[in-house]
Amino acid sequence: MNFENRCILVTGGASGIGLSITQKVATLGGQVALADQNEDGVRAAADALRNAGHSAMPITADVSNPGDVEKMFNAVSEFRGRLDGLAHCAGIGVEKTILETSLEDWDRIIGINLTGTFLCSKTAAETMAPQGYGRILLMGSAAGERGGTGRSAYGASKGGVHALTRTLATELAELGITVNAMAPGAIETALVKKMHDAETREAYCARIAANRYGSPAEVANVAAFLLSAESAYVNGVVMPIDGGFMSSGVIKRGMNPRR
Repeated sequence: MNFENRCILVTGGASGIGLSITQKVATLGGQVALADQNEDGVRAAADALRNAGHSAMPITADVSNPGDVEKMFNAVSEFRGRLDGLAHCAGIGVEKTILETSLEDWDRIIGINLTGTFLCSKTAAETMAPQGYGRILLMGSAAGERGGTGRSAYGASKGGVHALTRTLATELAELGITVNAMAPGAIETALVKKMHDAETREAYCARIAANRYGSPAEVANVAAFLLSAESAYVNGVVMPIDGGFMSSGVIKRGMNPRR
């Protein structure tokens, strides 16, 4: 995969999966724009990339704010004059049951995770359509496909992202734009470290065939392909990146003899 002369925008690019995707694309020759609410974090991430010899521009933005989203895409246009790919990774999560979830919690999670995805996807599509080319990669979750305790608002937001992915993929294909989503399972990010206590980790690993959490770099490897020109015939896919979590049923460890 070669991202030379390709401009990729990554939201949530200051940390976690977003930062790993940014680093991966940059090492493959891409020109990256990083957007994040964390101004200090996104500037530090961009500086680190530039110090390593890569092309990077930091943008401070709240993806749930239409004005911020418009300014973000305008900045990208000024940065390289075109947008070849969007990796929309910005999102939040809390672990609360429906009885604990307030309307404020619900509105905040839906606003950032789902409405933010709509705003960024729509503006990306408007930017890419005149080019006749584009890659839109959205951030879903295993929680958008499977029920789990403490994930009423988060799971609903990610289920919405999955539905939006399939609809946009259908609508935008004739314009040369593909739309896919990743559905990570248990990935070792700063957000997960805050959300997952010891009981949650034990419950997850009991259902993961790989018997471990994944790394942001492992997600970034998949993202790079879905953002590349080589993925032209992959469209409308919600790709599980979960070590076998969604495909597994009963797991008995140690059934295979050592060789």
